[in-house]
Amino acid sequence: MKSFTYERANSPADAAAAAARHADAKFIAGGTNLLDLMKLEIETPAHLIDVNGLALDKIESMPDGGLKIGALVRNTDLAADKRVRRDYGVLSRALLAGASGQLRNMATTAGNLLQRTRCPYFYDTNQPCNKRRPGSGCAAIGGFNRQHAVVGASEACIATHPSDMAVAMRTLDAVVETVRPDGATRTIPIAEFHHLPGNTPHVETALSQGELITAVTLPKPIGGTHIYRKVRDRASYAFALVSVAAIVQRDGTGRVALGGVAHKPWRIESADAQLPRGAKAVAAQLFAGAKPTRQNAFKLSLAERTLGAVLTEAKG
Repeated sequence: MKSFTYERANSPADAAAAAARHADAKFIAGGTNLLDLMKLEIETPAHLIDVNGLALDKIESMPDGGLKIGALVRNTDLAADKRVRRDYGVLSRALLAGASGQLRNMATTAGNLLQRTRCPYFYDTNQPCNKRRPGSGCAAIGGFNRQHAVVGASEACIATHPSDMAVAMRTLDAVVETVRPDGATRTIPIAEFHHLPGNTPHVETALSQGELITAVTLPKPIGGTHIYRKVRDRASYAFALVSVAAIVQRDGTGRVALGGVAHKPWRIESADAQLPRGAKAVAAQLFAGAKPTRQNAFKLSLAERTLGAVLTEAKG
């Protein structure tokens, strides 16, 4: 690990301003992703800004019936909150499907959203990776890519986003709240928060330099049956090959988002309208323009079957 300087921020605005003063600074809270990458010298921040003391660890009910989740709320606490379990079950289930109990005890809401979209070649510093070193190439294209993206990828990157929580947040139409170095605040719909790779796969989110996530807000609950189903190579502590987050109403309408298939949580609103027609119709919309590799083409049928199982569960 390369050496770095360290400071503790006193307020969200101070943290953002400190990040703007240092060209190569990173915020640190739980550190469950960042510290691993620092040990491998994939991330080499010259300065760390500790945001753990910023009192952003509350879950608050909103006047409109929604919920405001502080950026530092730990995944374990969020999954266990009675309001989340009652009104946003898809989120609680997604959180419990992610990582391990020990990691969920440390991982934060903001940190979960900011996990690097990555693959084994990203971790191997002997291999070219456009996310790690822009312009160096993508070793996954033409390499071992069974776990990689089948839709929304590019010639620069075919990695998949690892977060389970973010898939549920996309289904719920969450909104990310931030503060910038000049003290200005803004809101970013979750649909616009994560970027597709295009020609700049190293630019993963809509955040600007020094911008700090302060909270994530959930709109008023919409009811329905909430289901999160994750298919993976082993029963725990593994990224999804395919995951399905769905909210299904009694009349068969609803919302659906997928994980494990794209560079970001994958939801196409036109696919939601096809839910009453069944999994095949929904999958046709979700995977329009899909470009799977020979090794991961199975994800298309796996996603359709998993979605079918979810819809059957919702009816039953």
